[in-house]
Amino acid sequence: MAVDSPVVQVRGEAYREVPPELARFAVTASARDRDREATLTRLAERAAAVRVLLDGSGPAVARRETGDLRVRPETRRSGERVVAWHGSVTTTVTVTDFTALGELMLRLADQDQVEVAGPWWELRPDSPAHRAARHAAISDALLRAREYAEALGARVTSLIELADAGPADRPMFARAAFAGGGDVGGGPPELELDPQPQTVQAAVQARFTISDPVLG
Repeated sequence: MAVDSPVVQVRGEAYREVPPELARFAVTASARDRDREATLTRLAERAAAVRVLLDGSGPAVARRETGDLRVRPETRRSGERVVAWHGSVTTTVTVTDFTALGELMLRLADQDQVEVAGPWWELRPDSPAHRAARHAAISDALLRAREYAEALGARVTSLIELADAGPADRPMFARAAFAGGGDVGGGPPELELDPQPQTVQAAVQARFTISDPVLG
């Protein structure tokens, strides 16, 4: 009667801190006036000024997406009489050149009625760092299996099963907010930002067969 080979089951893990590859920040232009048409006109002008600055930023800006357009009336506490109109539009900007990031954010924040928030540091979805972490987790699983086998006077002979058990990567971010209040003589000051390392994790479950242990 054939006897099945002994099996060892292990979990392999990898944890890395790597430099970020992308930085995102949000730019919000706002306007307020008693007249709705005047509010919309000012909002369009301020949003256009933001676009001009982003257009002139060159290849530093990899992507920009406009969303979250809001126009709402402000009413008195009692009744529905409109006393003012508020408008805002937010653009999310993705930057790959971190040397230009601080200057760009401050130039945008220097505009009238513009708020800048961020940056949020990230890795690209297809970053090689994810693959390297998965490979390291597999190597860790194999190392652990060999250590267990050696402790029993045996050796790893074959792989039965390998399954991904890693947690989702959590993007790290640092947030700062700047509210623009109009032009400042001499232009905005310099701002140096330190990219925040990103945590990359991977884990696998693996089952290996081992040779007959020496228990005596």
